[in-house]
Amino acid sequence: MHDGSGRIAVHNLTKQFGQVTAVQNLSFAVEPGSVTGFLGPNGAGKTTTLRMLLGLVTPTAGTATINGMPHNRLGSPATVVGSVLENEGFHPMRTARNHLRVYAAAIGVADQRVDQVLSLVGLTPAADRNAGGFSLGMRQRLALATALLGDPQVLVLDEPANGLDPEGIAWLRTFLRTFAKEGRTVLVSSHLLAEVEQTIDNVVIVSRGQTMYQGRVDQLRKSQQARVIVRPSDPQALVTALREAGAVDVQPTPDGELAVTGTNAKQVGDVALRAGVAIYGLHEDSADLEKMFFQLTSGQYAGGQYSGGPQARGQGQYGGGQYGGPQGQGGPYGGQAAPGAPPPQQQGWGPPPGGAQPPPGYGQQPGHGQEWGGQR
Repeated sequence: MHDGSGRIAVHNLTKQFGQVTAVQNLSFAVEPGSVTGFLGPNGAGKTTTLRMLLGLVTPTAGTATINGMPHNRLGSPATVVGSVLENEGFHPMRTARNHLRVYAAAIGVADQRVDQVLSLVGLTPAADRNAGGFSLGMRQRLALATALLGDPQVLVLDEPANGLDPEGIAWLRTFLRTFAKEGRTVLVSSHLLAEVEQTIDNVVIVSRGQTMYQGRVDQLRKSQQARVIVRPSDPQALVTALREAGAVDVQPTPDGELAVTGTNAKQVGDVALRAGVAIYGLHEDSADLEKMFFQLTSGQYAGGQYSGGPQARGQGQYGGGQYGGPQGQGGPYGGQAAPGAPPPQQQGWGPPPGGAQPPPGYGQQPGHGQEWGGQR
């Protein structure tokens, strides 16, 4: 029975690999009955955080719990949490059905559960084929089937849409939302924002190993005002007319247009008409999750503007500097953290010497399924 007790809580979580701080003072919660996106650029500390949550990496400080307990204290882990961190934990000469039977025996689940999860992920027609011949999308589905064997309260998925075709992504979206509606918990890590935006209810955005935003997706959208983008024949004249009409936030864009916040396209067009300024382009630019993501995480990995070749500035092969960002200078906050967010910390993720691997037999879990895109 899934009674909504699968709460994930991360509190002041920190992980250092030598001199590299992969995660620093990270805190967030994931509630049952919803799909939560765990978003951040590559190197933001997402996978390291998930590994700490699943007991595969020991935190330097802080806690990560499921149902109020760390993973190593869960009485029957497979019935509490299923996870997909990678999709390569298959013997290439073992069939999908036999792979699942091995895992079922290990966690004490009856063989009939194998057929159930194969059906859930759409792999029944391929159940007796060797996993070594599976495409990337099919391996993702087999990994998800593995995670579902214990009928868990919680699903933790790292980049679950990787390798799925559009039909598979649509199936995954429906599956995860249905899973969450049963009172269960879903935490999905991704940097493919356009895909998860249509799936998630809540979002945790991380950068430099820190939480930059946590809350509902609709609240994040509401926090960002829509803009009107206009291309006038005389920008200065239109700026003057707009300010006389009460517009207080009019900014030039890098490509010569004007961005007007706090109004709509009709009002901007009317002002331009009265001022005698011709308009060559006019549209409303509504806030979307991807733009807000870049605003909150811009500057993690600097990349200066190209200016004349590798040797021209004496800065190595590609130079360095601030990430240009959506607004040309590290995003709307100039490469700094968003207002109210914690200050930038040490960057990125660096694996420890030799890497941090899961214990034998506990390897990678979950993937998904419906129609797949052919063999590899």
